[in-house]
Amino acid sequence: MIRIGFITPSSSSGHPARGIGFYSRQLLSALKLRAGTYGMQVESVENFDNVIGRYNLIHQPYFDLFSPSLPLVPPVKTIVTIHDVIPLEYPLHYPPGIKGRLGLVWEKTAIRSVSRIITDSYASVKALVKYLHLPHAKIKLVYLAPGDQFRRITDKIRLSSVRNKYHLPRKFVLFMGDINWNKNLPGLVETCLNLKIPLVVIGKSAAEIEKLNLSHKELSHLSPLISHLSDPNLIRLGFVPDEDLAAIFSLAGIYCQPSFAEGFGLPVVQAMACGTPVVCSRTHSLPEFAGEAAVYFDPFSVPDMTQKIKSVMTDSGLRKTLSEAGIIQSSRFTWEQSADHTLQVYREVIKSGLLP
Repeated sequence: MIRIGFITPSSSSGHPARGIGFYSRQLLSALKLRAGTYGMQVESVENFDNVIGRYNLIHQPYFDLFSPSLPLVPPVKTIVTIHDVIPLEYPLHYPPGIKGRLGLVWEKTAIRSVSRIITDSYASVKALVKYLHLPHAKIKLVYLAPGDQFRRITDKIRLSSVRNKYHLPRKFVLFMGDINWNKNLPGLVETCLNLKIPLVVIGKSAAEIEKLNLSHKELSHLSPLISHLSDPNLIRLGFVPDEDLAAIFSLAGIYCQPSFAEGFGLPVVQAMACGTPVVCSRTHSLPEFAGEAAVYFDPFSVPDMTQKIKSVMTDSGLRKTLSEAGIIQSSRFTWEQSADHTLQVYREVIKSGLLP
């Protein structure tokens, strides 16, 4: 039996509450269920310590560009998931500092010793080749998935309960995610407030903007939001438990992803799985997996974003069409499929003789 160690993000890293944490939990669960059919056993491990002789292969499901997340010489053959390299694509908005530059040198050196790199989109494949100078043959594309908990909720009592719990308006645009520059939250806020349409934002960081040092270069893009934080049409929910997310998605008039760039953009497929009409940027990886089930705009143009959001919010027929198309589109992505493709990468490394 081939034994695989899957490193789970520590709570101190902040990853468990973010997309990386969701990815790790969902993938690990599916891997454990399906590994036996590949003659493998997958177990969670905390780090690279004490893995020699216990595991044939280690999978590191995240990669920090500016701080060491891989050993320079892995103790066993290693696979790493790199979700995106957006800070390298837009360096003016993600200045690493001296410590970060040293971390990047470490990571670029360490990545040479891994057996394979998994990433989430073809857009990220191209970025890895361009910015980390990785050989294309070493990179494997494995899409993510929404998760079984994301489904259309039609129970009126359940919907009413969640609406009341979070004091949600009858009609609103929804956004879920971090507030990094690439997410373009200020552009979405400006658009929705101009349209006088409530914007509901899910995410811990958005709820804590007042506590942040906006003079920091990586946070300065949030400065335009300060004057709008008390606007009743900007509703920041903070962290929302998984059991309430599907109902909030189902209540939303549309889900909007206004990002300048995304490695994958999980909330888009999660919204589609819930039957929420999607309006999003025509950039980076988003059209790759949203397909024809979304209305697109230029994220660098607030007027274009405004026109597209308004057109969908005021057209019930279009919203129904997008809802139905989104459910079909999102069904193409499952964690079972992601696990199978990941296990095939493990098997490829094993069969190639790359294991010790």
